[in-house]
Amino acid sequence: MKKYLIAGLLVWLPLAITIWVLSWLLGALDGMFAWLLGGAQAVLPGSMHAALESLRHVPGLGVVVMLVGLILTGVFVANVIGQWWVHQWHRLMHQIPIVKSIYSSVKQVSDTLFSSSGNAFREAVLVQYPREGAWTIAFVTGKPGGEVANHLPGEYVSVYVPTTPNPTSGFFLMMPRADVVALKMSVDEALKYVISMGVVAPPLPAVRN
Repeated sequence: MKKYLIAGLLVWLPLAITIWVLSWLLGALDGMFAWLLGGAQAVLPGSMHAALESLRHVPGLGVVVMLVGLILTGVFVANVIGQWWVHQWHRLMHQIPIVKSIYSSVKQVSDTLFSSSGNAFREAVLVQYPREGAWTIAFVTGKPGGEVANHLPGEYVSVYVPTTPNPTSGFFLMMPRADVVALKMSVDEALKYVISMGVVAPPLPAVRN
């Protein structure tokens, strides 16, 4: 019975977790759509509230609207006029107390992570952590800068050490480049290795003759 139970679990567990993640993502998009509808009801006449309220109960409409909105926003900001408006928006957000600190920090992080020319999360490495002789997988996020770089002699790199099995939390370290071992595995393969707690090991790279 134990053998059959484990076999059934191995079949259904990946599917259940996949459905759970997709449900969370769809719920988040629907929540944003509901927030937008609430804002629209606050500014539009009362005669339109019933029509807006009916949109809340259309399955999947929130996901479609949010995806279309993201695509249209991308198309708009890809031209000169759109970039000018985005620049004005950034200037406005940087003039609001408290908001400017949060907004600028999030923008810098998102620009670094999603920039096609950036190096953040493009390389998986091995580092000794939390002590010498104990190794774990980390991801290079760049190089130390500003005042911190002035106190670090030699070549240093910034790395992110994810926790297992939830890689969204972890530790930020600055280490000498000589103490970091570069890996040939992709970032996706390294993430699978971390999330699976070492169970799903990436295949060895092919040896060229």
